Amino acid sequence: MPLLTPPLRTVHDERGAKFTEFGGWDMPVEFDSIRVEHEAVRTDVGKFDVSHMGEIYVTGPDATTLTGRLTTNDVSALAVGDSQYAAITDRDGVIIDDTVIYRLPDTDGEPTYLFIPNAGNDEAMHERWVTHRNEWGLEATVDNQTDEWAMFAVQGPNARSLVGNLSEGSLSDLSRFEATYATVADVECWVARTGYTGEDGFELLLPWAEAETVWSALDCQPCGLGARDTLRLEAGYVLAGQDFEYENDPRTPYEAGIGFAVKLDTEFVGRDALEAVSEEGIDEKLIGLRLIDRGIPRHGYDITNTDSRVIGTVTSGTMSPTLDSAIGRGYVPVEYAEPGTTLRVIVRGQSKKARVEPTPFIDTI
Repeated sequence: MPLLTPPLRTVHDERGAKFTEFGGWDMPVEFDSIRVEHEAVRTDVGKFDVSHMGEIYVTGPDATTLTGRLTTNDVSALAVGDSQYAAITDRDGVIIDDTVIYRLPDTDGEPTYLFIPNAGNDEAMHERWVTHRNEWGLEATVDNQTDEWAMFAVQGPNARSLVGNLSEGSLSDLSRFEATYATVADVECWVARTGYTGEDGFELLLPWAEAETVWSALDCQPCGLGARDTLRLEAGYVLAGQDFEYENDPRTPYEAGIGFAVKLDTEFVGRDALEAVSEEGIDEKLIGLRLIDRGIPRHGYDITNTDSRVIGTVTSGTMSPTLDSAIGRGYVPVEYAEPGTTLRVIVRGQSKKARVEPTPFIDTI
């Protein structure tokens, strides 16, 4: 099956990008180098093409009820222009995906939402919403608009000034997780004060056909998925498919450290199971690790205690450009999760000393 391509695949190729498969998409992994792109975001501003992310549009009299029953946060609390992070769980409380939900302006007087599944999950999430809508007899339109929207992230200390200078009207009043329609480079965009790097910035959703106009106007360092991964890992954000994976590494929000996005006073699929987990506690927990010995923890590497007994597995790992040290995440029994605990990671057959550290690894906004 051929890979899906973002609207600017040719533009990125002409810029000299290297590409990788991600979630069924052919995406730029780096343009210059991961370190150059990473440092641009930490010290100045960088732009990411994240058009591989899904966009599912939900509207109608029961749009709030439907989306609220299928996500773990409190959708009913969102006013127009608000957004929230949430998990999508099954009846056992296991994470199927995580998402950001935006409350758009009403459509014909009815509540309207846009939620963002991870790359490659848009069709499955569309089917899930439609199936449950029909099962529950709710009135809502559910539309997969992934091939209609381009999505860019503009991140870094100077992101606000860059996007602001291209916008008609001020975006400076937007708080974190607020969004609005705004004209950027003469193109109407849905502009959200959100991101996945730990830095300030915006995510822009815009018509697929207008992607090159806006991308070209954003005069800053282009960044690929490589830098996006090092940035999000430093900031302590989880990555679907690595830090949890529904089929092969099923995890609850409490194990994955995103229990803050679970509102047990709402009704959603998996609520009862998660209430039980909340009361009984968890056996394993996603931790942060920093290697003390030379080496880099990689996805799938074993984590052991100091007696060489395997107690967990690395889910994400990298050499942190900001800290100039190797960091990672992984699940271990809760008795090993206290910051400062000494563990070991098996790197290419060799046992490397590591220390449990709190996340995020760096100061974030």
